[in-house]
Amino acid sequence: MTAIPRFAATAGGAPSPAMLAAWARDGVLVIEDAVPAADCDALVERSRAIVEAWDPAEGAAVFSTTAPRHAAESWFRESGDKVRVFLEDGAIDAAGRLIRPKLEAVNKLGHAMHDLDPVFDRVSRRPQLAALARGIGLADPRLVQSMVIWKPPSIGGEVTCHQDATFLVTDPPSVVGFWLALEDADATNGCLYAIPGGHRGPLRRLFHEVDGELVTETLDPTPFDEAAAVPLPAPKGTLVVLHGRLPHGSAPNTSDRSRMAYTLHAVDGAARWHPGNWLRRPPDRPFRGFGPSAPQRRT
Repeated sequence: MTAIPRFAATAGGAPSPAMLAAWARDGVLVIEDAVPAADCDALVERSRAIVEAWDPAEGAAVFSTTAPRHAAESWFRESGDKVRVFLEDGAIDAAGRLIRPKLEAVNKLGHAMHDLDPVFDRVSRRPQLAALARGIGLADPRLVQSMVIWKPPSIGGEVTCHQDATFLVTDPPSVVGFWLALEDADATNGCLYAIPGGHRGPLRRLFHEVDGELVTETLDPTPFDEAAAVPLPAPKGTLVVLHGRLPHGSAPNTSDRSRMAYTLHAVDGAARWHPGNWLRRPPDRPFRGFGPSAPQRRT
């Protein structure tokens, strides 16, 4: 099993030569103590407040990577410039009614907290993160998607092995994922796993719009070598950086502990945003970089 090195955060955020070598070789960086615990706590508190304020009557959708019915629902398809709540499959009954308390029912929040919520905006646009994004090759980094992955105790869903470039498409490919542990994540509560070096292989699938429908097109049927996957336990405040073609996922959380994480995706503004992307923004709300903003929450 390939060992994934772990790094301490650099003072200014820019990657060290050793980080750059690991990035090229493995397609993943694990950076411990990258974000202060107070910032992690602030995101957890804000996430809980968003869910507490959410009225299920406003709308909802189940989000699942094993049975992706959400792809056909407007609640998902129109969330690229909004803050919306998505539920776990085990949190509702056959009639679609919640059978768990709201805070125990969430699969994730998405997909524009980084632009619309002041707390998320501040943490997402840390100068250290901007320096890291540029250091690994994003000449003009633009933040396109944010998610709080909830992983509630006992029903936190599996995230099947995938490549982020399947879902956020640019020409040339440029997406990078920044995954932040808001709580301790380990093998008992569904930590990340990744296939080191897998980013050097081809993109297997493309999730895009065809004739008004979102479809998953197979580009290469070669299965992922999941036997080569390595767990990535991450104490609170750890940042895991994921190349867009790196195969990765996470197991379900069957423990009695939650495993919240914040995921931010960036692309290079110099690349062409594919018109078939599921995630869309109106012209007056374009993707922005790491500069300051005055966000206003949209639901």
